[in-house]
Amino acid sequence: MDKSKKFMITSALPYANGALHLGHLAGASLPADIYVRYLRGLGCDVVFICGSDEHGAAITLRAKKEGISPKDIIDKYHTLNKGTFEKLGISFDYYHRTSAPLHHETAQAFFKELYEKGGELEERITKQYYDEEYKQFLADRYITGECPKCGHPEAYGDQCEKCGSSLSPTELINPKSTLSGNTPVLKETKHWYFRLDKHADWLRTWIKDGVLDGKQHHDPATWRNHVVGQCLSWLNDKDGLQPRAITRDLDWGVPVPLPEAKGKVLYVWFDAPIGYISSTRQWALENGKNWEEYWKGEDVNLIHFIGKDNIVFHCIIFPAMLKAHGDYALPVNVPANQFLNFEGHKFSKSKGWGIEQHEYLEEFADFPNKEDALRWALTRTMPENKDSDFKWDEFTDYHDKDLADNLGNFINRVVVLTNNYFEGKVPPSPAGNADTLAPVKKLAAELTAELDRFNFRNAAGLLMEISSWGNTYLQECAPWAARKADPEAPIIAESLYNSLQIVALLSGLTQPFIPFSSEKIRRLLNLPPLQNGELKTLLENFAEGKALMPSGHQLGKPEILFAKIHDRKDHSRLEIIERQKEKLKAVLEAEKASQRPELKPEIQYDDFAKLDIRTATILTAEAVPKADKLLKLTVDLGFEQRTVVSGIAQHFKPEELPGRKVLLLANLAPRKLRGVVSQGMILMAEDGEGRLTFVSPPEEMGDGWQVS
Repeated sequence: MDKSKKFMITSALPYANGALHLGHLAGASLPADIYVRYLRGLGCDVVFICGSDEHGAAITLRAKKEGISPKDIIDKYHTLNKGTFEKLGISFDYYHRTSAPLHHETAQAFFKELYEKGGELEERITKQYYDEEYKQFLADRYITGECPKCGHPEAYGDQCEKCGSSLSPTELINPKSTLSGNTPVLKETKHWYFRLDKHADWLRTWIKDGVLDGKQHHDPATWRNHVVGQCLSWLNDKDGLQPRAITRDLDWGVPVPLPEAKGKVLYVWFDAPIGYISSTRQWALENGKNWEEYWKGEDVNLIHFIGKDNIVFHCIIFPAMLKAHGDYALPVNVPANQFLNFEGHKFSKSKGWGIEQHEYLEEFADFPNKEDALRWALTRTMPENKDSDFKWDEFTDYHDKDLADNLGNFINRVVVLTNNYFEGKVPPSPAGNADTLAPVKKLAAELTAELDRFNFRNAAGLLMEISSWGNTYLQECAPWAARKADPEAPIIAESLYNSLQIVALLSGLTQPFIPFSSEKIRRLLNLPPLQNGELKTLLENFAEGKALMPSGHQLGKPEILFAKIHDRKDHSRLEIIERQKEKLKAVLEAEKASQRPELKPEIQYDDFAKLDIRTATILTAEAVPKADKLLKLTVDLGFEQRTVVSGIAQHFKPEELPGRKVLLLANLAPRKLRGVVSQGMILMAEDGEGRLTFVSPPEEMGDGWQVS
């Protein structure tokens, strides 16, 4: 990719109707931030854009449920999510919002351009559900009914949350309005559709071959297989691309800028990606820049970071919109990630499964390097080409083994030894040292190549290989042993000089991944924070064998970079992790308790009629010798007394049972248990946690009566 061009990097706009979980971070914003920090380090001209997606029926629906306005919802979550991104070091140049006046202006102007061009939009009269009591058309999410695919009774008009099927409102069985609860009626309404079907041919060539308007636009081999595959499945579908509605009847959103479109807004899928443009415009206004230089012409590398659920919008629909408008650059890559799961399951706010980004920061408040610990664990498990799983045990391993034992240990040893042996100054440069660090040069080149290919997991692994090489090199040189034999041995200065050059390189290479720790490493080395373009200088100088820190440079004082989670003296960090595990354990136990056993195979009435179930009262209870689970009961049937052996000893004490009303299966064949003949069975109910309770008749019911 031509790095002399301007880079426009976007991260998927999060929906401002709730807090964001870790999947949002791993899916789009973190990989985008790693790449942007890398580009800045190379001195590239890059703008990193994001913002809140604040329109759509889901927000109005939530506002209605909570009895507040949509603005209350978006203000709350825009502030929360923006602040959380900042705390986690996601370095957006601008984080805008689609409710802003400039966005409304930008989206309306975009619509008008397509409208006035002719041929890009078409009007259609369609039938849509209408709530007669509320006197308004219903967005898809304002309609519920029975799913025609799985029978779920509360499917929405656009999707069944149970089986995942995409639906249209008219497919629902017994549809109801969520506003009034009434059955809606179908009523004619006019909407505008984007002629996506017109763009299928050039889109197919652009996706498959990377060719746009007869010129090579990008290398399709650099696009991820699942991105290209999903796009081609749409483009090659037997029905082809279809026109898509870009307006809807709703009172929340960007008003359609036409006199005859009163009460209609732009569909959120149409206005949201335009939010990238309006966010760039706002950034340019506040920074004295020309936004068009980053969006128009051939001197632009436009790259979208998204999750796989947004592939079609960013690789087919939005590019078609941009080309239909004219002048805009199209994306040269869309490195969409797959989904991140959490401890083997999907994130679920309703079930309490997972952790939201702001919750992590709150609950790990006393965890040193909490921001980088999370960034690193998510990078190491990033779902780049397939779904992956975040686990607390792996979080612990990545922190302790990678950051503490490998990276932190190497840097700490080098700085401590230099302070001890050379008063904290970089020792003299060794002569004839050109090839010693060749393996590190090779690893650094491979690392940057992986970043160029958006392979962030591989790049992180190579970062660890560099520090691992440094650890091995230092161990093999053993300057501490050499010093005991000869305090002037050349290997002492040589090994620490070389190791310090590696540490200086690591201070730059860590910056895209763990920026807070990168700053700490720079402070340890008594170096200023990395500036734009300095990573390129570090890499070039290191490759040429030039000193990254000259001899005589004074280091800072040693300090622990990463305090381990598994620490024999300090359990505080491990306790934070264990609390997270306990939360998940409680969720699983509650879910297990709520699960009901499956029904047994169907029986006929005659089978049931064979059971003789009688009311009874327990007279005595005692333990059965050498049987932890059994109690020997004497029960009164009114017309006779019987001995029953019951496996309830771990749930009830014998002294608790006399006088208890029970139901007894009286015609069960006698059975000898531990030498005691049992003449029936007491009926019990068992819940999801294995707790037993008696199935009892009312106190006033006499003994010996049949249950039927």
